[in-house]
Amino acid sequence: MDMSVNGKEVSFTSSDASNEKITAAKMPYKSYRPRSVSTCSTDSCSSASLSEDDTPVRSKKQENSSGFSDFCIKDIRLKDFGRREIEFAEQEMPGLMSLRKQVMENKPLRGAKIIGCTPITAPTAVLIETLSALGAELRWCACNIYSTQNEVGAALAEAGFPIFAWRGESVDDFWWCIEKCFEGKNWKPNMILDDGGDATNFCQAKYPSVFKNLIGIVEESTTGIHRLYKLLKAEKLLMPAININNCVTKTKFDNRYSCRESVIVSLKKCTDLMFGAKQIVLCGYGEVGKGCCQSLKGLGCIVYVTEIDPICALQACMDGFKVVKLNEVIRQVDIVITATGNKNVVIREHMDKMKSGCIVCCMSYCHNEIDVAALRTPELKWEKVRSQVDHIRWPDGKTMILLAGGHHVNYTCSSIPSFVTSITGTTQILALMELFNAPIGRYKSDVYLLPKKMDEYVASLHLATFDAHLTELSDEQAKYMGLPKNGPFKPNHYRY
Repeated sequence: MDMSVNGKEVSFTSSDASNEKITAAKMPYKSYRPRSVSTCSTDSCSSASLSEDDTPVRSKKQENSSGFSDFCIKDIRLKDFGRREIEFAEQEMPGLMSLRKQVMENKPLRGAKIIGCTPITAPTAVLIETLSALGAELRWCACNIYSTQNEVGAALAEAGFPIFAWRGESVDDFWWCIEKCFEGKNWKPNMILDDGGDATNFCQAKYPSVFKNLIGIVEESTTGIHRLYKLLKAEKLLMPAININNCVTKTKFDNRYSCRESVIVSLKKCTDLMFGAKQIVLCGYGEVGKGCCQSLKGLGCIVYVTEIDPICALQACMDGFKVVKLNEVIRQVDIVITATGNKNVVIREHMDKMKSGCIVCCMSYCHNEIDVAALRTPELKWEKVRSQVDHIRWPDGKTMILLAGGHHVNYTCSSIPSFVTSITGTTQILALMELFNAPIGRYKSDVYLLPKKMDEYVASLHLATFDAHLTELSDEQAKYMGLPKNGPFKPNHYRY
């Protein structure tokens, strides 16, 4: 696959391969709506509160202005708001838009039939429309029951995309939406773009004939990667998969820099919190944990870290954080944040010991890091105080504050910056193109990272935004270092 970066030819050859009413609710649909009223805001369960229709979403008969009806969303009337959101996101996604312009004429994904299971937000819509422009056929659902921007779903449905998602789905709705992605007329998917592994595992369990004929899978979350390796170990992974989560352009930018900002926004929007001198325990010091700790420390918080990995624990110590066991600090901390990708990190035993007013939330893709099911008992009283904020009261009057029902708080209560989504989305597209166009036999039934050259290409596409100018190696320098003048500049094992 050949492309040009800054006028240079780049060749890729893989060798390794309760809703509150908001003021906008009374506005006409064609009126201008400030971005603060977006579904990213926790003050509206979604912009679907603009609609007075309380009919269950799956019971509605829906079609767009062209008569297309192969979708299920909250309200098609939100389409104009959604289109503005998408256009706004495009301005903050320079790399993805540049890639679209460079390769769309060649339609490198013509013949690809992709099921997507990711958050449905404005930046994701830019990704979806880019994949379509490159020739792919798509059916899409949400990987998180709270992450969907209803207006964006409406804009995509209006544009003719089979979208099955709305904010606040039930668990049953969630699986129904995934199944609808597999049930299109004259439709047999050959690729999956996943975020958390739900679509992959659903396909493997319910559509084994489809699963074994997939060309490939692209997965972007820690949780999803764990699930892929489980399939691989059990010899049930029958096709190649690309691990986006551990590609440099995902883990070092989306996981760290995005979470560094969105953790603060999420907590502020939900709780109106003053951070100075708050005691916080952050469970997990991976890239997400590092980004969260950095911003929390910068605001004057006292931050503790829990870790199972001695290397990550040593990094936390060297960064100035006290590494503890959760039980050692659980009685004194003001906020508990999980970012491990594991299950039952915060259990009922911990929550029973928390002081009144402690805030608990999850920053990872894993839906069961916090054992919320253990709180559904008769002696505990639940009270919804605002969208995505529940007070849980113990018999002695103690209150715990749970955000986003224990789900991914930054997708649910904030938004992911479009710029880092551009980096991740560009990487996802290259991964799909690589798997789809690879010669037979290049990739086995295994989990791969992208070649280093592709990571560097993604970064190059985004440097123009900063007016950054790369230094070029002289022939003598390249020979001395044993490097190609145009990269890759680091070996695959380099960790940045």
